[in-house]
Amino acid sequence: MNGIEKDFVFSESVKAGKRIYYFDVKQSRNGEKYISITESKKIFDDGSNMQQVHFEKHKIFLYKEDYEKFLNALNKVLKIASDDDSSNEYLAHKEPAQPSDGEEKFDIEF
Repeated sequence: MNGIEKDFVFSESVKAGKRIYYFDVKQSRNGEKYISITESKKIFDDGSNMQQVHFEKHKIFLYKEDYEKFLNALNKVLKIASDDDSSNEYLAHKEPAQPSDGEEKFDIEF
């Protein structure tokens, strides 16, 4: 087994149009498991005489100590996104997010 495959434990993929989502369980050098989530999007480049295809990839890494917080937040947004009536009510009454004790607040603009 080479170094690339050594950290691999399990993988599940979801095909969605031009995108594929990979959910990989990997193992760090110290033996801790973590999750790597990758979005791979097929991009067609028509800039030359020959059409070329390449893939744009975005990754996030999720570590064991954050699993529960991540899952709770994901479940919350999935519920709101799935229910048109409750999402409008939720947004109308939502207060701005405040960082928990010990957490930093980040103000990021895109």
